[in-house]
Amino acid sequence: MNFKKIKAPINTETIDREELEKKSGKNIYGTICILERISQKISQKIKEDLDKKLEEFNFINKNNLEEIFENKEQIDLSKFYEKLPKSTSISIQYLLDNKIKIN
Repeated sequence: MNFKKIKAPINTETIDREELEKKSGKNIYGTICILERISQKISQKIKEDLDKKLEEFNFINKNNLEEIFENKEQIDLSKFYEKLPKSTSISIQYLLDNKIKIN
């Protein structure tokens, strides 16, 4: 799953409950439980990815303890992750795009 390329909405949108049930083959409660688990995995993956990238900046800053400066790359990285849709929106979009299989 590539969360960086998904076209999930950034803002809150209303989604037809029946469409979600039809896509998942479960009732709305079962669908929400499944989407919640997928959302947690996506959120964890995003956090691991961000932590790995920020670790590079921590290594650089450990060498320069006296000097604190703005790093344009770090600012751009932060802005990119702030603009990502929420993990719940991504999981719903995966379901609507038939990118996940529910048994």
